[in-house]
Amino acid sequence: MTTETVDFEAIKAKQRAAWESGDYPRVGNTLQIIAESLVVAADVRAGQKVLDVGCGQGNAALAAARRFADATGVDYARNLLDQGRARAEAEQLAVTFTEGDAENLPLPNESFDATLSTVGVMFAPNQHQAAAELVRVTKRGGTIANASWTPAGMIGAMFKVIGKYAPPPAGVRSPMVWGTEEGLAELFGDSVEWTSLTKRTFDFTYHSADHFSEWFRLYYGPINRVAAALDDDKRAEFSAELADVARQFNRVDDGTVLAPAEYLEAVGVRR
Repeated sequence: MTTETVDFEAIKAKQRAAWESGDYPRVGNTLQIIAESLVVAADVRAGQKVLDVGCGQGNAALAAARRFADATGVDYARNLLDQGRARAEAEQLAVTFTEGDAENLPLPNESFDATLSTVGVMFAPNQHQAAAELVRVTKRGGTIANASWTPAGMIGAMFKVIGKYAPPPAGVRSPMVWGTEEGLAELFGDSVEWTSLTKRTFDFTYHSADHFSEWFRLYYGPINRVAAALDDDKRAEFSAELADVARQFNRVDDGTVLAPAEYLEAVGVRR
């Protein structure tokens, strides 16, 4: 199946409904440290124009604004944008939040010094189009920097469980492609010279494996939607398998969970 035969608009409509369900910032806010690391790696400076694509509740945009950058966040989930605005107001940070599609950014060509995404743009179904948009809106010589979960890490394992109960649409590749050097090379080609490709980990910390499973089922929109569509027996199986992912990657033996999740921090220069 070619990209021309995949109905990406229909897929994105379902994705948007999923991200707008649950309460994603309950999960996403815990990932703030990933964004702080990314803006440091991207060498974001005061006064630079910085874009956060697939911004959700604004982690990277807020991190850039703390460095006195002129920050903009773009996402298609309106409720997440509202939460980003509330966070910016509470922290007295000047951030512009704009509704938009990562595959068709409502922004001019070459208008940003740095374009960032923390586990956001990787979920765009038309991956090549999303990559092309990151390039289009970034100035020549500017920075493109992404933090993306890897297929071998904890979140890669979690998405394999999700796919067992809700297979991805035909023709859509795993978002974990963004978390591999080979995937980035194929998506961006000669448009970006990657200057730093670093595997890092984020520690998921929860009271227990069951607490991890419950939290994601309640608040992480895509998982919330999958769980809601299952009957009671399948939902119990799904819940147990999510808990097993946390147990598989857990590094402590005190009954709690401290599970490192691997991601690829990629920083490059837009050619």
